[in-house]
This record gives sequence, C-alpha cells and structure tokens, in this order.
Amino acid sequence: MSENPVTTPSAESLSEAARAAQGKGLPPVHLWNPDFSGDMDMRIARDGTWFHEGRPINRFALARLFSTILKREGDKYYLVTPVEKVGITVEDAPFVAVEFDVEGEGQAQALVFDTNMEDRVLAGKEHPIRVERDPETGEPAPYVMVRDRLEALIDRKSFYRLIDLGVIEGDWFGLWSDGAFFPVIPASEMQE
Repeated sequence: MSENPVTTPSAESLSEAARAAQGKGLPPVHLWNPDFSGDMDMRIARDGTWFHEGRPINRFALARLFSTILKREGDKYYLVTPVEKVGITVEDAPFVAVEFDVEGEGQAQALVFDTNMEDRVLAGKEHPIRVERDPETGEPAPYVMVRDRLEALIDRKSFYRLIDLGVIEGDWFGLWSDGAFFPVIPASEMQE
C-alpha cells in the first residue's frame, strides 16, 4: 500500500467512479451459452472462500479469475467460457461485501461496496440492497447486487455500519443510495 495521504472524493466523484468501473474488464459471460459440461467439485463458502476438491484456493488471483467467469441461471451457478459450462456450488452468495464507502447523506447518499473479489459497486436501482430474514430466528442477511444476478452478502461489520446510516421512510427503516431507498426492517420493529 502506498504511503501517500488518502483523499476522500466527493459523493458525485465517488458514485461516478464506481458507476464507470462497474463491469469494466469482465468477460462477456452473458453472451456465452455453451452446452452443460457437468458439475465440478468447486464450492464458494458463505464466507467467500473458494474451494476446489475440498481444499481452499489460496491463490487470490486464481479465485478472482474464476469469479470473472461466474454466471447464474435460475438458482444454479456455473463457470463459463465460450465452449464450456461447469456447475459449481455456492452456499449463499458468490461474493462478500467486505467494506463500503459512504458520501453524502439522506437521499443524496452514495454507498459504494468493495467485495472480497475486488469488485466495486455503487448501490442503487441497478444494484439494489436487500435484506432477507431467517424465518426461525429473524436474523438479517443483507445483500447487494454486484452484477448480472450475482450478489454479495454484506459482512456483519459493514451491516452494523450501514444500520447507523439508516433512516425511517414511511413504514420502513432503511438506507438511501444513489437516489433509491432500500427497506431493511419495518419501522414498527425498531427499538428505541
């Protein structure tokens, strides 16, 4: 990491930079529709760790490469090339949002997430935030859309930071980003 001082961009430049970077340099997997080649013993754990034949893939560059050719069809995940499509297992979401930057506040707020695979995503209408709740425990599981139906589970520390930024709009407590409001929990369930 550089020893240079860090400067914080304005909300406009932060959101514009994130918007411009989204999807850049990625293969056009949405155009590739080869025949199914079978399943592979590859798994992405809930914490974002990639495994092959039961062992973690310790080379980040290799896991990153695989993440760029990931495609979702229905509830199934595949690694695709122009000539091959192999099924893999994804325990929860294929990415984990491990950090985020925030600029502005209220309806002018911009939330830009960084994933464990170095994707940078501006939450907004095209990249919504959603929160699922475990039906038995009520435990929240927050997600942000990264690209083409591939989501990132927002890690716990980031989710707690997000809650500090939440506001009540009508019947919902939620978050604003890039002009869109994302409900998190009914306002009636908020504790004083």
